[in-house]
This record gives sequence, structure tokens and C-alpha cells, in this order.
Amino acid sequence: MTTNLKRLLALLFAFSLVAAACGSNAPEESSDDSSGDDGSTETTEAMEESDDGDAEPSDDGDGEEVTPVQGSDFTFYMITHSDDGPFWSVLKRGADQAAEDLGVELVWQGSNNDPAVQAADIDAAVASGADGIAASLPSPDQLIPGLKAAVDAGIPVYTLNSGVNDYQDIGATTHVGQTEVIAGNGAGNRFNGTDATHILCGRQEQDNVALNERCDGLAETFNGKVTSAFMDLDADQTAQEAAINAAMAADPSIDGFMGVGPVITMSGLRASQALGREMPIGGFDITPELIDAIEGGEVLFTVDQQQYLQGYMPVLLMFLEVTNKNTLGGGLPILTGPGFVTADNAADVKALVAAGTR
Repeated sequence: MTTNLKRLLALLFAFSLVAAACGSNAPEESSDDSSGDDGSTETTEAMEESDDGDAEPSDDGDGEEVTPVQGSDFTFYMITHSDDGPFWSVLKRGADQAAEDLGVELVWQGSNNDPAVQAADIDAAVASGADGIAASLPSPDQLIPGLKAAVDAGIPVYTLNSGVNDYQDIGATTHVGQTEVIAGNGAGNRFNGTDATHILCGRQEQDNVALNERCDGLAETFNGKVTSAFMDLDADQTAQEAAINAAMAADPSIDGFMGVGPVITMSGLRASQALGREMPIGGFDITPELIDAIEGGEVLFTVDQQQYLQGYMPVLLMFLEVTNKNTLGGGLPILTGPGFVTADNAADVKALVAAGTR
């Protein structure tokens, strides 16, 4: 068996474990039928001895020798609304690692929360003849047309991180991420175990559908009042903290805070401390600073959507679709979360954060 084939089979095995852990409802692909209707390529070679004793591939009658393909000639695009913050750096690390493992070229493009830039990048990727496009979908109205054009051009499309409500309308193969409303529901249930009665749900992006849904999910399950508000961008944490401070000062009934990202969660903690108001605080996603705050008892929890997987898995899925016509998900999203980091498991996660994979 060739080295490349062994490597691909190892990746497939690893992915099967991940898919099972993520709770995918996809039907199992048969591994017995190597020449099915989808035109998939047989990945094993029968060997026979030649007259001089050397092993060589057997002739199956069609005169073609089948060899596994390593993806050095493929170029995949990952086009997101990312900034240079800690969340996206981990996601990008996952994507880069997948590209290295598979031997493909990955073009990473972040737009710093500018949907016009992201839409232009998608159009350019389609025009370039990309072998696959994975994109986040924070602003569906502006981004769906370009991704539909990619599907119409025969380019495999996957959505990641945000887009769980729209990937089917686009014609994308599947979505890799978490269901944001369900993640918010879980956060609301955790706040119900505290004395909070009015939670300020702070958002770091004005029009990101996924972030709104996190606050909506919180409101669905929390027994008290939830106020959802844009509290300035992560790029200006001083302004962000000041906005949260002003909102809390203007409404003394606010006795809890949830940030829908890790940076804004810490801004909320500092704002409450500056006002001298102790309150339960929860967040989303992971940074070393946030893990330290959970370990120290200053933050109650954070929701972990495992963004490393959101970077790694779309690259692997695009590769398998273009090389072997494999698809996963069965029409359903592949979920990477939610999980929760609390004081009980923060120490274990901390080591992985230091390694750059959580």
C-alpha cells in the first residue's frame, strides 16, 4: 500500500471518529462497493507477480492503472468574516493543518466583518476556478448570491461557523458549526442556576445573524429578562468596555452579563468590576484570558464551539468530495458544539489553549 494511500485512509478513519463525536446523522457510506454509481475510485490494488518476480498491478481489462490521488493540484478557498483575534487564529490553524495534511493549497481570506469585502472575495474565487469554497455566512443577503454562483459553476461549497439556516438554500453540501439558538438555550439554562434576573447580552458585531441568535436562544430559556445590544467591536476594546459600562450604569436592574464572543465577555467583566457590581458572567468561545477568569471564579462558563474543527473539517470535506465524491451530513449540519468550559474542566482545556488548538 502506498504511503499516500495509508495517509488518506488514516485521515478517513480519524474523520469517522470525529463525525461520530459530533453526532452527525449522515447515513454510512459503504466501503465495500468501490465502483458504485457515483463513479468513486477504487483505492486498493491487486498485485500479482510478473515473470521476473517483481510485483506489479494486475490488469482488470480496461488497461487503466488506478492510483490514489494526493491533492497537490487542488486549491481550496476559505473566505470568512474573520478578524485577527484569538478565535479566528485557532480556526485558521485548523484549516492550515488540514491543508498541510492533505497536500492541498489553501487560500485564506478574512474580511474583518466587512460583508462587501467578503462578497468580492467569493466572486473572485469563483472566477479563479476554485476547486472548493468554504465560507462563513454572517450576512446572508449579501453573500448568498456569490455562493449560489459557485454552486452553479460546479464548485463544491461548504458553510462554516455561521450559515446553518441558509446553507441548504445555497445548495452547499453541508454546514460545519453549531446551532446558535441551541447554544444560547444552554447558556440560559446555566444562568437559571444563579440569582440573575436581568442579563445584558452584549454583541460585538452589529448585523451578524449568528450572534443575534445566541442572544435569542438565551432569552428562550432564561427565566428572567434579556436585553440584547451591540456593544462596539472587539477591535476597540476600550470603546467596547465603555459601552457596556454605560449600559449597566443606565439600568441598575442588570445583574448578569453574557458576551457572545470571548473578547466582549472580558470587556463585560471589566465593566462590571469598574462599577463595583458583582454579577454572574457567561461567554462564548475561548481565549487564555477567559480561561484564567473561569479558573479564578470571575466568569461562570463559556460556550465552546470547537473552532479548530470548523477550520479543519471543511478542507477535509472539500478534498473528499472532489477526489472521491464523498459527502457527509446527509443534508443535516455537522455540529461542532456546543460544549461548555467551566471551573470543573478549565485546567484541562487550558493546556490545549496553550497549544493553540482550542
